[in-house]
Amino acid sequence: MVRLISADGTQLGILPLQEALRVARDEGLDLVEVSPKSDPPVCRIMDFGKFKYQASKKIQEARKKSKAFQMKEVKLRPNTEEHDLAFKVRNILKFLDKKHRVKVTVIFRGRDMEAGYRLLDRVAEEVAEKGAVEQGPKQDARNTVSMILVPRS
Repeated sequence: MVRLISADGTQLGILPLQEALRVARDEGLDLVEVSPKSDPPVCRIMDFGKFKYQASKKIQEARKKSKAFQMKEVKLRPNTEEHDLAFKVRNILKFLDKKHRVKVTVIFRGRDMEAGYRLLDRVAEEVAEKGAVEQGPKQDARNTVSMILVPRS
């Protein structure tokens, strides 16, 4: 026994399963179990292929509307020249305007580690108006230090 709902949404009552299948076949549609845990189980007459297609379209539309944030990366060296640093800071500001997260990485050679931390602090100060530090400077590998900036709301 199943509770049967027609294609237009009206309840047809509680019928034996074979009868429900016959009604669905007569309409040229599928019998789909909607709520198996209820007593009796609820079945609906529908075009299952069309239902699956519409469900996938809803998911696709929701994905399109949700904005995925990208992670951009800007790489620096401790002794980067002023002009080059200004250029990279402008790029970071552009990325933050577009609501991207930015990972700023400083790559070292030898004993430049302390200069790298100072450089990251300076970059954070220069972009403070449009971006906030999500993750402060930390050592990633033996010769790199990075921090992550996020756009201010």
